[in-house]
Parts: sequence; structure tokens; C-alpha cells
Amino acid sequence: MQILHRLDRSIFRCPTVSLPSPFSFSLGRARVYCNTQGAEKTMASRAKLSRRLLETDTPVMIQMQELFRSVKDCMSLAQGVVHWPPPDQALEKIKDAIWQPSTSNYGPDEGLPDLRKALVEKLRRENELCKSSVVVTAGANQAFVNLVLALCDPGNSVVMFAPYYFNAYMSFQMTGITNILVGPCDPETLQPDADWLEETLSKEKNKTIPKLVTIVNPGNPSGSYVPDPLLRRISELCKNAGCWLVVDNTYEYFMYDGLKHTCVEAPHVVNVFSFSKAYGMMGWRVGYIAYPSEVEGLEAQLLKTQDNIPICASIIGQKLALYSLELGAEWVKERVEKLTKNRDIILDALSPLGANAVKGGQGAIYLWAKLPSGASNDVEVVQWLAKRHGVIVIPGSASGGPGYVRVSFGGLVEDVCSVAAARLRKGMEELVSKGMLSS
Repeated sequence: MQILHRLDRSIFRCPTVSLPSPFSFSLGRARVYCNTQGAEKTMASRAKLSRRLLETDTPVMIQMQELFRSVKDCMSLAQGVVHWPPPDQALEKIKDAIWQPSTSNYGPDEGLPDLRKALVEKLRRENELCKSSVVVTAGANQAFVNLVLALCDPGNSVVMFAPYYFNAYMSFQMTGITNILVGPCDPETLQPDADWLEETLSKEKNKTIPKLVTIVNPGNPSGSYVPDPLLRRISELCKNAGCWLVVDNTYEYFMYDGLKHTCVEAPHVVNVFSFSKAYGMMGWRVGYIAYPSEVEGLEAQLLKTQDNIPICASIIGQKLALYSLELGAEWVKERVEKLTKNRDIILDALSPLGANAVKGGQGAIYLWAKLPSGASNDVEVVQWLAKRHGVIVIPGSASGGPGYVRVSFGGLVEDVCSVAAARLRKGMEELVSKGMLSS
């Protein structure tokens, strides 16, 4: 079975070649002024920068935010956020914490003791993780970077599945992990192909076994989920091959239609969690790593990376996380259940693409939509939708899925989501019937 190779996404990068006539243009975040002298200066400046970061993809969200700001009256179905704020009760309690001297001091690198204790209890009660310890981080993205630095070395190979979470891909790139094996998902369910993984991890097939496999459950950007039997099979394959399995559980509560999220625990498995989506704490930046307690030395390595990046997660954020946990999972689930209305509204908006064009929606806050064959340049379609129809989504090529778009249904309240969906539907109807008209 053939490994899927990642898309060449040079369109997201700043060009380095000199062009014969002077002009300016925008590409992603950078505005480049091209003339002979300017191009030479740009090339000389880039020579002084880290090749590792120059070869890391430009964050797609930065590009989408700039596109959003450039279009008057644009509505976003792009960024993965929820529309609710943290619990009122927790916000009320945090008012007193602001004045506590400890809030303005450094805290323990691994997190506040009371929060870590509450998280260990939550992991045992909700996730059936009974042999895991906790390090609190500045969000799940920072947790993942900590893990890549602690578990991998440049030259190691790692495994992801397309469509993959773009920030995880970048985490590998920026830490010097360039041998990224991107495997397929089932085209109908968007669940990771365990048969491909078994072959990839086979010692008979590969002299060097990948150091780490990572999955997101439920999926970002796919909106799919990993059923418990499949999750356990993937874990067993990793165990037998002697590689790590890192599972991003950011959307653990975001399951629909009676489906259930599960976790797996073993000495080779590390789980990542986040407060951002569940408790509406995107800007407070609190996540955590649940790592196997019995692995000697792992905590010490995690704390090396922790001490040199944030030292500790924001103290005020950690206290808000602790107070939010007191409300429990039911507070989150009440809000998640109502997102099915948004999901159905967006599904209807995407219906002009055809019955089998839209996947996902079983979990997380995303739908994954295939564009018409005559308009398969997803980057161009995203720009066109924003400029002509005033609605913005994420190009699938940012996740190794060219010809697709990711649509988020979590960030807008229902009536506002309906307005954005009407724009999206109009755009999709026009795209299918007439193509990308410019005026």
C-alpha cells in the first residue's frame, strides 16, 4: 500500500526568486516588493534566518485572519472556536483570584497542585485513565510541541493521517522532524487506515520504525471520530512496533448522535486535552498532557521543555480551569448538544455540492467538503468565497487535502450561523452551476 505524500504547498510560502520588473503582491502574511535590489536584499535576509522555520508551513489561520480583515462584512466559518464563554460561576470566582498575590507569581512548572489533582480525578472518572500523571500547558498546541521535543529527534520518522491537523504538522517541521509519513483515511468514514499503519510499522517493510504516531479524536479537520475498537487496534500496533502513540482529545465532549468518545491508556500512549473548546477558554490558553506515570524520566523531559517555553501556564487561566471543572462535563455537554442545529444548518448550505461530497460531523465542530472537479483549487475557492460572498472557510490543502474545505459550525450562535450559512449556500450554488464568477 502506497504512502500518501504531502501536498507541495509552496503557494503558502514567500517566494525567494528575483523577478525582472518591479511590482508588489501579497502572499499569505508577507507583502513582497519585487525588484532587483529588493529581491537580493530579501534573499540575503532569509539566508540569516533558520532554515528549519523557513521550511515550516505558514500558519493557515494567520492567512485566513488576514483575508477576513481584508473583506468588509465578512463572516467566519473558519477558525475552530465555540461561541460560548467560560461558566459564569467560574468567572465570578476568578474576580477574587485577580487580587491574590499568587496569581501574579510564577507557579509550579507542572501546574497548580489543586488543578492537577482535579485533573487526575477527572481522567479517572471520565476517561478511565488511572495510571496517568498530568502536566498543565498553555493550550493543547503547546502540549503537542512539548511532546515532540521530549519524544522525537531530528531524523526520526513520524506518522499522521490525512486530512491532518495543520498545527501538528508544523510542530514536526519546526522541530526538525521532516520525515513525516502521511497515511490515508477511509474515504467514507475519514477514520485512520489501520491496515496501512500495520504495513508501515512492519519491521519487514521498514528498517527504521517510526518513532511516533499521532491522531486527533474526534478529528480536526475531518469532524470524524475513532471508534474504540479502531483506537485500541492502533494502540496495539504502536505497542508491538515500539513507537509512541499521541492522541489529541481536544474535542472529547464534542460527540453527536449518541456516539461516545473513549481513551486508551498504556506505557506507550500519551493523551492531550484542552480547556479551550469545552469551556470556551480559547484565549485563556490552558491544556494538559496525561502521560504514563510508569515511564521513567518522561516527566523530567517534559518539564525541561515546559520551563523553557512558558515556565508555567497562566496562573489566572489555571484557576479559571479549576473553577470550570467544578461545573463538570454536563455543563459542556448541554452546550455541545445544541451545536447539532448549527451542524444541520451548514450541512444544508453545503448540499449543492452533492449527496456524497460532505463528510464528518460525527464529532468535533467540523465538516469536510469536497469541491466540484471544475473548481478544485481550494485556496482560490476560499479567497473567492470571502471576496464575493462574504464568508470564509479553511482550504483543505492546509491539512493535506487539496480540493476540499473545512467548515466550522461551532463559532456562531444559531441565528448568526444561519446568516453565514445562507452566504455559503449561495456561493456553493454559484460555484457548482457557473464557477468562480468575478463580478
